[in-house]
Amino acid sequence: MTKYLISFPSAAMAVPSEELPAVSDAAHAVVQEAKDAGVWVFGGGIDESVPPVMVEGDGTVIEGTYPQTARLEGGYTVLELPSYDAALEWAAKIATACRCAQEVRAFQFDPAS
Repeated sequence: MTKYLISFPSAAMAVPSEELPAVSDAAHAVVQEAKDAGVWVFGGGIDESVPPVMVEGDGTVIEGTYPQTARLEGGYTVLELPSYDAALEWAAKIATACRCAQEVRAFQFDPAS
């Protein structure tokens, strides 16, 4: 089975504050559905209050990050699924719950992971 990353940037979820509890409940329901189905690997949102750093091989910590990933934020879900079509189906469920489109990417197969 393949692991899929289903994600969205923070700005995509433009929901009025009074609707956030309903969005949270819907998102948690999809998470529980994925857990019950045995496809859940990991999920969560990037804590944007913690600035990213880079760590060199010698342990040196440098503030900031790669320019290509400077705006890495939002919500992420990793599911292990039997097909790309299944990933699209789960992405639609998450999109409905979060009220925003989801990006779908496949992880390369690694027998050790």
